[in-house]
Amino acid sequence: MGATTEPASGARARGTIRYWAAAKSEAGLAEEPYEAVTLAEALAAAKERHAERPKLVQLLGHCSYLVDGAQVGGRDHATVALTEGGTVEVLPPFAGG
Repeated sequence: MGATTEPASGARARGTIRYWAAAKSEAGLAEEPYEAVTLAEALAAAKERHAERPKLVQLLGHCSYLVDGAQVGGRDHATVALTEGGTVEVLPPFAGG
């Protein structure tokens, strides 16, 4: 299915953020729940929760994201709607492209 754009309603969805590689190391955990309408909102909440981990907060600005298996790419995170029971994969940059 994949991530939709432009949230249809203000209904908050609950799902899971999964951290990979350096993001997992900096977060100190593999996954955590989200409750948000958009990817931007979920990431803002994650940054707030992990404010004491400045390397993670900085790294989140450089990561690629998959939402329900679909690449977010260059889309504005505020336009990427999250789904109930969905998954946000946080993929930090890695060497070699």
